Amino acid sequence: MTAKRTRALVTGASSGIGRAAAVALAASGRQVLAVGRRRAALLPLAEETGCQIAVADICDRAAMAVVLDGFAPDILVNNAGVGHGISGLDTVTATQIESAVATNVTATLNLTAAVLPAMRRAGRGHIVTIGSIAGLHTNISAVYGATKAALHRFSQNLRYELLGSGIRVTEICPGRVSTEFYQAAEGDPDRSAALGQSGIRELDPADIAAALLYAVDAPEHVNVATIEILPTAQAVGGVATARS
Repeated sequence: MTAKRTRALVTGASSGIGRAAAVALAASGRQVLAVGRRRAALLPLAEETGCQIAVADICDRAAMAVVLDGFAPDILVNNAGVGHGISGLDTVTATQIESAVATNVTATLNLTAAVLPAMRRAGRGHIVTIGSIAGLHTNISAVYGATKAALHRFSQNLRYELLGSGIRVTEICPGRVSTEFYQAAEGDPDRSAALGQSGIRELDPADIAAALLYAVDAPEHVNVATIEILPTAQAVGGVATARS
């Protein structure tokens, strides 16, 4: 097995997949720094797991520089994101589109760039980005899908850039997961509510955290590149038709 990477930074750790990732990584014996915007949600996480917490918006580069001061992760979990436009491009404002790109794409690239120098010096590290099947397949939401498609290409190209560095790059692309995602998504509230009611047994955040542990605990010579994970009751593909 690989020599265990011991220091993990998880963004978007206030709830959902990010919280589950922090719990799983802490339970595996790693030192975890959980970053999120809601102190009230992070405090119980710290009490439950013993992890460190930092209240910060990942779009705030100055705030994230403070977060990284004195904590050089050898695992970065890029999880924070927003679902603006999930109910349609015509349901969001220009400001919300800019926010989606800034949070889902720009902040992820900036944070990854900030941690890479220390990983390069160490000759090891692991960048894990939580993508989506919406970034791999034709799906709902032009805005959200576009940002997740950008993260897919980012992960693919970053892995190529880092070849020979000892740094691994993993992208995890979930389907439906039982989180606050649809409730928090910005757009038409009726459309968002309808999209949030799948009627199936969805994945749990812990299922995604288990996939994360599988990737980071793989032997040193193994890079789990892309994980596409769906509920048994969900599939992607097909051709849609509609009468105008």
